[in-house]
Amino acid sequence: MYNPKSHKAEEFISHEEILDTLKYAEENKHNVELIDKILEKARQKNGLTHREAAVLLDCDIKEKNEEIFKLAEQIKKDFYGNRIVLFAPLYLSNYCVNGCVYCPYHKQNSHIPRKKLTQEEIRQEVIALQDMGHKRLAIEAGEDPVNNPIEYILESIKTIYSVKHKNGSIRRVNVNIAATTVENYRKLHEAGIGTYILFQETYNKESYERLHPTGPKHNYAYHTEAMDRAMEAGIDDVSLGVLFGLELYRYEFAGLMMHAEHLEAAFGVGPHAISVPRIRKADDIDPSAFDNGIDDDIFAKIVACIRIAKPYTGMIISTRETEECRAKLLHLGVSQISGGSKTSVGGYFSPMPEDENSAQFDVSDRRPLDEVIRWLMELGYLPSFCTSCYRNGRTGERFMEVCKSQQIHNFCHPNAILTLKEYLEDYASPETKEIGLKLIDKETKIIENEKIKETVEKDLVKIEAGERDFRF
Repeated sequence: MYNPKSHKAEEFISHEEILDTLKYAEENKHNVELIDKILEKARQKNGLTHREAAVLLDCDIKEKNEEIFKLAEQIKKDFYGNRIVLFAPLYLSNYCVNGCVYCPYHKQNSHIPRKKLTQEEIRQEVIALQDMGHKRLAIEAGEDPVNNPIEYILESIKTIYSVKHKNGSIRRVNVNIAATTVENYRKLHEAGIGTYILFQETYNKESYERLHPTGPKHNYAYHTEAMDRAMEAGIDDVSLGVLFGLELYRYEFAGLMMHAEHLEAAFGVGPHAISVPRIRKADDIDPSAFDNGIDDDIFAKIVACIRIAKPYTGMIISTRETEECRAKLLHLGVSQISGGSKTSVGGYFSPMPEDENSAQFDVSDRRPLDEVIRWLMELGYLPSFCTSCYRNGRTGERFMEVCKSQQIHNFCHPNAILTLKEYLEDYASPETKEIGLKLIDKETKIIENEKIKETVEKDLVKIEAGERDFRF
């Protein structure tokens, strides 16, 4: 039985319900009256059910698809404005005991260089990232209870937060590690992490078990129920994702929407963010071996439908995607992107030669962070390094309340301006700084609240004088 409030994976992600949903969407993809009703509901900006969203995804009526894209763009502007948050991944270790067939870290891969960063090497990596201008990291590690125990992850988080280099500091550490226990999630929460990230890879249980033939990740229920355990442990900011290309995209889309609905039904808080990575080439992994790949047009439709269905949930696109693809998706719903990323262990301070590469996947957008920042501004976006909500307790339900009321602008917009100013003063090239200062002047002038505007103007002067870390 499908039950979104259940804590059993096969009840809140019901295979039968997904199949019924896909059948319903196929039968109604040309039902203009129903599509119009769904779009009208979406315009209220309270979200859609997985079935309603699936109908929009299947719709192939040109005029209606134009409405879908236009609505996604408007919802993005209403909730997130023109802000784009920047982050970078930090790979701690590629030791892994799992046998995932799509990941080069799988245990059977005997020729990939295995590496685990020491705390001193982590410190060097963090300094390198701070020297780029990053304030927000997502740490990554393979699943290996011997090489990567929870104690190693906790010590690494402590090291990252402790590094203060020149004007640099990492203000938010998000964590992407394997499914674990409530006790370990509680330890992560106490360590002050930002968001807990875990990709489902695929919601199809049969495919999941085939793609994860060995190792603890083979346990579909334990993996799928991980977010419940994280929530139980007090982590109220969690991030979902699937790896598109492993299974039929319509199935994955429905499962992803159902997982988000489950968190809302069971805990009162949906996911803080949703990631939509596509499978990429890496070491011994050939993406052409998987026959469910999606092209850029379908990818854009997925992003637009997620934005409409989950208007208050952040969306993340990494450097897996090309510059051209990322530009296309930004206005459709994406609110966070990585920049200047390395997906190898130790890739920032002392990258390995190409023939000793330990990267998890090939990066498509290889531009340095400064170039990405300038590109965003030239496209009309406001780059942000803000971590204010997390450090001011605006997480989980409190964040969603502020976001759903569309009051998040009062925090995020001024914080974006102030953190961009920090970047421009400390790290930007002359060209980027020139463009950025003009953008800051423009964005400051449009702040409607006079008190907030006055405070921002004063803080901008203080940043020029050398002070740092102002936030609303």
